[in-house]
Amino acid sequence: MKRIKSFEQNDAILFVVATPIGNLKEFSPRAIETLNSVDYVASEDTRTTSSLLLQFNIHKPSISYHEHNEQEASEKIIKLLKEGNSIALTSDAGYPGISDPGSILIKKCIENDIAVSVINGSNAFIPALIGSGLDTSHFYFNGFLASKQSTRKRELEELKSRKETIIFYESPHRIKDTLSDMYEILGNRSVSIAREITKLHEEYIRGTLKELSELDPSTLKGEMVIIVEGNKEIKVLTEDDIKTLLLDEIKKGASIKDAVKEISSSYSLKKNIVYEIATRLIKA
Repeated sequence: MKRIKSFEQNDAILFVVATPIGNLKEFSPRAIETLNSVDYVASEDTRTTSSLLLQFNIHKPSISYHEHNEQEASEKIIKLLKEGNSIALTSDAGYPGISDPGSILIKKCIENDIAVSVINGSNAFIPALIGSGLDTSHFYFNGFLASKQSTRKRELEELKSRKETIIFYESPHRIKDTLSDMYEILGNRSVSIAREITKLHEEYIRGTLKELSELDPSTLKGEMVIIVEGNKEIKVLTEDDIKTLLLDEIKKGASIKDAVKEISSSYSLKKNIVYEIATRLIKA
């Protein structure tokens, strides 16, 4: 177990700084203050980040950190941090580590007992989810699906049974094929597309997968967030079904108590009913 208080030490720290996803007014004063205070800024695209920093009169040495050099760049950054430098990690837009490079460096910092502090900011999937009108109590973030259609369909098959609202990212050149595959695999569920979030042409498109799969793709510009309704088909389990599920859990090494808890939770069943069935199963 490791416990590191970010600001109760004199050692260097990695700041993970979220950047605007379109609207510069969403760049927080704290993010600007942090970027002004660090020794280096590591970024996905140094040209994009330099342009952003110049808008706020911030001038810092840059380090290139992208998906093709993550391992090598992470070692360089860890060395600089151990030498006492403070470093900010940014992506082109939004949070590093969310469908963008960042997770490798963060893990290496944790392994080396280097403090990591996340500076809040813009994010695409949270406003897309809230604005979708779909269930927000439970959700699953999937990010980008595979570009190859056969792999993408397999991924969707694996997601088909999830009851939570599912969140995807998608680009304009693949949106038509992705929506068609979703309709084929997931069925005609409720769905929302949010595009150009925080920008002048921000738009929410809400309907069914059938309706949205028939949209003219030329009207869908910019990066998009697709919010899909979870699986609402409720399977009615018989006592024999529950017994089979309990036996499967027990074979895996679970105790009766843990098996009852797992089945109750997974299938939204009352624990006392599952326990009664488990009791009869033991006596049989």
